Amino acid sequence: MRIGWVGVHSEGIPALAAVCAAEYDVVGMLTLRRDKAERRCGSADYETICEDYDIPLHEVDNINDESSVTLLKSWNCDLLVVLGWGQILGPDVLNTARVGAVGAHASLLPHNRGSAPVNWAIIRGEQQTGNSLIWLSEGVDTGELIDQRAFPITPYDTCSTIYDEVAASNRDMLLDLCFRLEAGERPGEPQPHSDEDALPRRRPKDGLIDWNRRSKDIYNMVRALTRPYPGAFADLNGQTYHVWNTAMLPLPAAVALPGTVLGSVCCPDSSACGQLVATKDGAILLLEVEDKHGQVLRGRELSEQNWTARTRLRDAA
Repeated sequence: MRIGWVGVHSEGIPALAAVCAAEYDVVGMLTLRRDKAERRCGSADYETICEDYDIPLHEVDNINDESSVTLLKSWNCDLLVVLGWGQILGPDVLNTARVGAVGAHASLLPHNRGSAPVNWAIIRGEQQTGNSLIWLSEGVDTGELIDQRAFPITPYDTCSTIYDEVAASNRDMLLDLCFRLEAGERPGEPQPHSDEDALPRRRPKDGLIDWNRRSKDIYNMVRALTRPYPGAFADLNGQTYHVWNTAMLPLPAAVALPGTVLGSVCCPDSSACGQLVATKDGAILLLEVEDKHGQVLRGRELSEQNWTARTRLRDAA
């Protein structure tokens, strides 16, 4: 079985490695041009793995343009695998593989169809998510379901740890699909009907922390947008800080005006040191922040900053 591969996000690497290790014939890899890929959160360099398995690697600007379609057709693929790719595929691309094109969406479709499903699931405080393998169509995440894998979202998970689960399930579902296709099956069934709207695309300004929200909401937002994403952010006395890690503390509601710096907290365990900020229903402990110059502050270094007690943290404009 001849397989073509398309991807730019790191979530596709374990699946590609497993398919190659199982001695399936991956005849070509198409990825985003490097200067564009570097601006994408979670992008990966596929050069090493392609060299390891002797896969021709091609960089493109637009998968739907004529040159990309011509390249894909030249591969004479049975199956086109598309993992971690931002563009919707046009019909010319979808028709380049004999059996079809498959992709994965990091949710239990049809729930959380649309943009940034992992981030939205954590922001909304959902306790479970998953990954869906589908036959790609011209719609947005509307193709026939091939397989699904569910996994919990614990209070300690971040976007990064959930994407580790996504990557592992990509690997497992793709291998299973390859086995079934070789056995003559073509699994797939229509998605259940859903009245949910597609998730909206997230914008950089959506990372602004609103201290008037509950501590739990802020905590979820920070862990949903932490690395490799741009991070949640706020403004302290005119300087913007990205907030990479926080902790919730059991304090009574309305201890101070939301956004007020209550002071530093330092424990024998330096990883639990930081700056305490008032929220709508109590306070949240900032454990790791980064200023606009790229200086990261965490632990004792963060707790020792001269952030005058009861200074107001302003929302960044």
